[in-house]
Amino acid sequence: MLHHIVLLEPASAQGLDQIKAAMPILATVCDAVAGAAGFAHGPNLDFEGKSARFTYGFSVSFADRAAHLAYEAHPDHIRAGGMLVAACAGGHAGIFVADLAI
Repeated sequence: MLHHIVLLEPASAQGLDQIKAAMPILATVCDAVAGAAGFAHGPNLDFEGKSARFTYGFSVSFADRAAHLAYEAHPDHIRAGGMLVAACAGGHAGIFVADLAI
C-alpha cells in the first residue's frame, strides 16, 4: 500500500482559496480510481515547528502503484494539479510530496 502525502505552501490568501477549490476535484478523482481510498485534507498545524511554510495539505492511500498511476493520469488530477502549482509559492517549489510504502 502507498500513502501519498502532499503539503502545500500557498503563495497568498487567494492561493489558499485556490488550493481549497482543488480539494473537491481531487476527492472526486479518488472516488473514480479503483484502489484509491481515504482522501483527506486540511490545515497543517505543525505542532513540532518543522513545516510551517506548508500551511495546507492532503493525503490519500492507494492499494498499489498501479492505482497511484491511474490517479496521476486522470484528467481531473492533472487539472487540479495545475491549480495547485499556480496557487503555491514558487509553483512546484511550494509543493512537497512524499509517497510512503506502508
